[in-house]
Amino acid sequence: MNIPFFDYPRLYLDQKEKMIEIFDDVCSRGAFIMQSDLDEFENKFAEFTNSNYAIGVANGTDAMELALLAIGVKKGDEIIICSHTMVATASAIVTAGGIPVPVELGYDNLIDPLAIEAAITPNTVGIMPTQLNGRTCNMDEIKSIAEKHGLFIVEDSAQALGSKFKGQCAGTFGLAGGISFFPAKVLGCFGDAGGVLVQDNDLYHKIYQLHDHGRDTDGEIKSWGRNSRLDNLHAAFLFHKLKSYPEVIQRRRSIASKYQEQLENLNELNLPIAPDAEPDHFDVFQNYELEADRRDELKEYLFQNGVGTLIQWGGKAVHQFPELGFNLSLPKTEKFFDRCIMLPMNIFLSDDEVDYICETVIKFYRS
Repeated sequence: MNIPFFDYPRLYLDQKEKMIEIFDDVCSRGAFIMQSDLDEFENKFAEFTNSNYAIGVANGTDAMELALLAIGVKKGDEIIICSHTMVATASAIVTAGGIPVPVELGYDNLIDPLAIEAAITPNTVGIMPTQLNGRTCNMDEIKSIAEKHGLFIVEDSAQALGSKFKGQCAGTFGLAGGISFFPAKVLGCFGDAGGVLVQDNDLYHKIYQLHDHGRDTDGEIKSWGRNSRLDNLHAAFLFHKLKSYPEVIQRRRSIASKYQEQLENLNELNLPIAPDAEPDHFDVFQNYELEADRRDELKEYLFQNGVGTLIQWGGKAVHQFPELGFNLSLPKTEKFFDRCIMLPMNIFLSDDEVDYICETVIKFYRS
């Protein structure tokens, strides 16, 4: 079989007729910037996450930057992040004027609450947990730490739309949460796109003004801002795709279950937590990231047998980029990045393809 890690053309081709219909409708109306399609999507987006407000923005990185700028992060303010995240998490903090402080991952490969507590200094103002690979952190522990030390929470929920902890959606636990609609995300568009989830009315208006040249919802300019608007055409595509999103999540969870059933007896692997293994968590499996003995050999073997894989972010955690000014050691995270690899995880996979991937992994370790 030939199984790419992600089959980008199918994002369009599998719904080609409907996508053309939407394109023709929006373009025929000349509805290119901030029209009714965007309003409909933002309302549906907020409803789906049980959020008070949602704002469509240009990309997931902007979503985090705008939230931090609206909160009023100042030069020298420290914000704690997990080093197991995309560099965008840290760069959003730097762009807003703050200092990212990377810490260790925990047993679930998300930020370790004990590491958060240990990293707090008099300059710490916030925590930015990354709800990674479609899983939400233990937000009870993180909120408890934040409340104890008077810190804000902004979530990097780029990979976690629909993921829940104790029934509450990722992106709704803190002051704001950023979501990405990058093509390979669970809800993916045809380019860069993102959204901000907000609960507080005043903060919503500040972020809204920032994303549209200082204009508020009434059209009046009330502050300085910039252009980070979600294209109306993208909003129309996303509105359509959000209608079937629960079925997409269910399929990804089904694939994760198949991986779990067939690979769990391989001692050479450390699999992600299985669906429903922890009742407090509802994972949407944006990615299927595991740890593997002889990781590089496994990757090459899968490639030779037609299976695409990915080592996330080039195999480096945020703190492993010395050019960005980091000079610290996080042994657990570094060990993880020596072993991590992602298997294909998307709704384009058939059961037969998942079986083939598992058979090939097993053959590598058992031949």
